[in-house]
Amino acid sequence: MKTLTKTLFSLVVSGSLLLAGATAHAQITKYGKDLSDAEREQIKLLAPNAPSPKDNEFVHIPPSIDELDATKLHPKMKEAIRRGHDLFVDTQQLYGKNVYNNMNCSSCHMGEGRLPFAGPIWPAAVVLPSFRPKNDHVNSLEERIAGCFTYSMNGMPPAYGSDDMLALSAYIQWLATGVPMYLKDKMYGRGYPRLADAAKKPDANRGEVAYQENCSICHDDNGAGAKEGDHVVFPALWGDDSYNWGAGISRVYTLASFIKYNMPLGKPSSLNDQQAWDIAQYINSQERPQDPRYTGAIKQTLKLYSDTFHKHSMYGQKYKGKVLGDHSNVGHKDFLKPDILRPRDFSGK
Repeated sequence: MKTLTKTLFSLVVSGSLLLAGATAHAQITKYGKDLSDAEREQIKLLAPNAPSPKDNEFVHIPPSIDELDATKLHPKMKEAIRRGHDLFVDTQQLYGKNVYNNMNCSSCHMGEGRLPFAGPIWPAAVVLPSFRPKNDHVNSLEERIAGCFTYSMNGMPPAYGSDDMLALSAYIQWLATGVPMYLKDKMYGRGYPRLADAAKKPDANRGEVAYQENCSICHDDNGAGAKEGDHVVFPALWGDDSYNWGAGISRVYTLASFIKYNMPLGKPSSLNDQQAWDIAQYINSQERPQDPRYTGAIKQTLKLYSDTFHKHSMYGQKYKGKVLGDHSNVGHKDFLKPDILRPRDFSGK
């Protein structure tokens, strides 16, 4: 492991690295037009160089886990929320059971899932159940969590109704404290806001250069990430230890937006848009475990999903003479698609 990576690791575990969202911040739940100057400054600290809230946007900065003790919730409820938080930031404790790569939930949803423009997870608690094109049916919150385990963790979701699934749901719902259900207004900082189209077509060769200059110090030259013993410090970005071809972040535009607003670590928004697009193109042109929706033939799989999901990924496209995703490799697990995933139908037929 590189010396600087070791230094970063020691700072992370000691709590000395003051990443945005790592320290406690007061909850904010109001429209942009109602924000005080102090609240706007707080948001700038959480999302440096990100767009400021517009007057008509609903702004929600969730409570931190440090604020849980002061609530009037039942002690058992607090216990469940803490367990959910613990699983969220250290999902690796479920390795070999539910997780089969070196990702944590917080790898993609940074700052404990609280940060704007870093995939905050509280919106899921107020928009679900809802229809999801990815699996073509109405999804519950638990089912949305199951999708993350299936694709981003390349794993086996905890059973519906299990203690771990309930704990994760409780944490996500607690983060949404004070937010109306089925909020119709635009939510500030939701997801990874999509970047404008790059000035130049995203290029993996340029991206490789930018990756080595800006990303390899943490994620290694070959995208393997970094570990200290069994502890994952920085996640793998490709290969068997990374997300599979069905993960949302395998879409180039999703990864580009994530990179722009969150990377390099501690320096969000320091890369220009073109660099973010090029790095995303390079990373998502590398091989990874098979999409769990794989039918056994890549052409047939693309026929099902190329007009929706995979029109934004490199799956099935050629890179350095090879068709990406044309394999049966499922990574470290011994199954393709978890049995827990199933279609739903409410027609009564």
